[in-house]
Amino acid sequence: MNDLTTVQQIAVMALPVLLAITVHEAAHGFAARKFGDNTAMMMGRLTLNPLKHIDPIGTILVPVAMLLLTGFLFGWAKPVPVNFRNLRNPRRDMALVAAAGPASNLLMAIAWVVLIRLGLWMGDAAPWLSLPIIYMGGFGVLINVILLVLNMIPILPLDGGRVLTPVLPAALSKYYVRLEPYGLYIILGLLFAGLLGEIMWPVVQFVQDLLRGLVGL
Repeated sequence: MNDLTTVQQIAVMALPVLLAITVHEAAHGFAARKFGDNTAMMMGRLTLNPLKHIDPIGTILVPVAMLLLTGFLFGWAKPVPVNFRNLRNPRRDMALVAAAGPASNLLMAIAWVVLIRLGLWMGDAAPWLSLPIIYMGGFGVLINVILLVLNMIPILPLDGGRVLTPVLPAALSKYYVRLEPYGLYIILGLLFAGLLGEIMWPVVQFVQDLLRGLVGL
């Protein structure tokens, strides 16, 4: 997207980012409701309205600063509240509720890569429409795969940590959850040490290549 102006880049990025974070958080809420917890619905978070999920610092300030300073996109939305004690099978359902967010990002990445194929099919017949679709689709795949891979890192409070917790033996799980207050600091430490990118990017590239291959790109 280097050939786009700053305004054009923002226009291309805005919709994929809003959808990626909104659907991700809403997916947690819908999954929790399915398994017996209505907390998200009662607090007005069972919605696709992005304003309900945006965190001014984590969704706007931090990602912009990180992108400008490091070239790495990193941020977060307001977590959807889930009371795991309300779930019918707390240990199992906690993992399923956590996995719903990254699963939604995978589905959105698939949808965006199909949109790229559509844009390429339109080609020169309607460049005024096909080019924005291709650019937006490319970024949509990227942001959703980044969120998928980042959130599946097995560090609490990331979704990957929530998926891992009920899988661990009860005795080990008890000690593992005690690391949650330090999880964000661990992630930021990995980020500023340059290790987070080294861990994530090979996986991000692999998943992107896999998705592109599905539609013959």
